[in-house]
Amino acid sequence: MHERFIYHLCRSAEWEAALAAGSYTGSSQDRADRFIHFSAPGQLVASAAKHRAGQKDLVLLEVEAERLRPALVWEPSRGGALFPHLYGALKPADVNRVWPLPLDDDGLHRFPDDLGLAA
Repeated sequence: MHERFIYHLCRSAEWEAALAAGSYTGSSQDRADRFIHFSAPGQLVASAAKHRAGQKDLVLLEVEAERLRPALVWEPSRGGALFPHLYGALKPADVNRVWPLPLDDDGLHRFPDDLGLAA
């Protein structure tokens, strides 16, 4: 895969703790899987619906994929699609942008308009 940017969803409190600690080791699910789950732009909305449905107080992290090499590996997941997985901690300095990810009235996450994602 050659996506320039990849994305990760996490709880605001987890990200705040990562900023204070200087690194992010992922959610409890990430730690259980032994890698941090990311999504490519075209996978992001479906991933949020599947894994973070109805969750409040999330933030969306944007990372330039190239900054994470060689610890970033694209591996098959849902339906054989390749997803980016980070084998190691994420440094806050490697994060390009962070957005709050609020819920709409219908309970779906509202993604930043400048990403151009279809809900």
